[in-house]
Amino acid sequence: MQWLCHSEVGNECCEGGHPLLVTLVEDPLLDALWPHQPGVDENTHVLAERRLADPEFFSNENRADAILRQIAIDLRRKMYMRLLQPSEDGEAAFIGQCLDKIDLLHFVTLLSNKVIVNPYPELPMFPDVPISPERISETERLIRPHIRRTPVLRANMADFDLRPGRVDFKLEYLQHSGSFKARGAFANLLSRPVPEAGVVAASGGNHGAAVAYAAMRLGIPATIFVPSVTSPAKVERIRSYGADLMIAGERYADALAASLQFGEERGAMAVHAYDQVETLLGQGTIGCEIEADIPDIDTLLVAVGGGGLIGGIAAWFRGRVRVVAVEPEGSPTLWRAFEAGHPVDAPTEGIAADSLAPKRVGEIMYPIAQAFAERPVLVSDDEIRYAQKMLWDRLRVVAEPGGATAFAALLSGKYAPRPEEHVAVLLCGANTTAVHFD
Repeated sequence: MQWLCHSEVGNECCEGGHPLLVTLVEDPLLDALWPHQPGVDENTHVLAERRLADPEFFSNENRADAILRQIAIDLRRKMYMRLLQPSEDGEAAFIGQCLDKIDLLHFVTLLSNKVIVNPYPELPMFPDVPISPERISETERLIRPHIRRTPVLRANMADFDLRPGRVDFKLEYLQHSGSFKARGAFANLLSRPVPEAGVVAASGGNHGAAVAYAAMRLGIPATIFVPSVTSPAKVERIRSYGADLMIAGERYADALAASLQFGEERGAMAVHAYDQVETLLGQGTIGCEIEADIPDIDTLLVAVGGGGLIGGIAAWFRGRVRVVAVEPEGSPTLWRAFEAGHPVDAPTEGIAADSLAPKRVGEIMYPIAQAFAERPVLVSDDEIRYAQKMLWDRLRVVAEPGGATAFAALLSGKYAPRPEEHVAVLLCGANTTAVHFD
């Protein structure tokens, strides 16, 4: 294999930059990418045509090695179960652009008819986790009789005083118990052996309500631990489903510790809110529905707390749709994890603390997000409040702070879609006392 490359600046940026790749042939090279696909930076310049390979580009082994290593990293975020199939005539070319310095362009030409598998085994192209589209499909069939297939609302961004363009809302807040969490709850209770002592869960509110609801429907005893920051609406909902409710500590981590101790002492089965295989499989079924109902979307905005939701959805799409994480500035769990290279503790503050503020993201979801989700967009409490207000004013949609967080990224301009980009927003919860009918 031989790589030819050209750079207008020094080798330092080549090694430290993060090139984005653009295919210049439709097939058999990287047909999962193309010049205008979302996920490729809008400032990337396509400076070559199909079959272009400038003879003046010169060989530089160090630069080529740096580019190849970055390719191994970036492709695992864009492709699933695909092999790079080089052009047999060796005339295909593709380019990437360094994010650190816009004037740096790498021109790379593949001159080989061998299949590239992964030239750097220490950089696995796909995370080794038990969350696959096949298992998500199986889970969807399992829980289908017990959940709602939530609708999609089509709107125009002009409705919110933004540049005109299509935007779809997945109304998952219409799910049983008021949030997406019912999917993971039923997945756990239907696929794991439940002891006579029943189940126990810790929650900022939504997961607890979902487990309580699923347990009520299936005739299983449930004990739910919540922190003191849990909203009154969620506490009331949990109690309405007949679960035993325990308030433990100020934050989710306190409630989790108490629930684990309870489970060990009583023999109850713990149902984790986000760091459980069955939980991610259940949440991933949202991806099944989105793909079936709006198959032409380019980008999906998803709020992140512990990461079970985005982990399941990203595992379903596997790079076929750009999945953008959105987090409150006061609880940047995934942002901190990406920064550190692994899950770490993060602040647990802000308006959405009862639903999007665990101490850290889950160990199971992290490699999935690392491979198939975009670096998080952070939004402020004021931007979340404004998103809630606009959803109500313009659509008559009620969303809790965590449920409106993904939309806040679009409304604030912190995520700005390109012209013709088809964006969908997941509205994931509506357990709030913001609207009363007394």
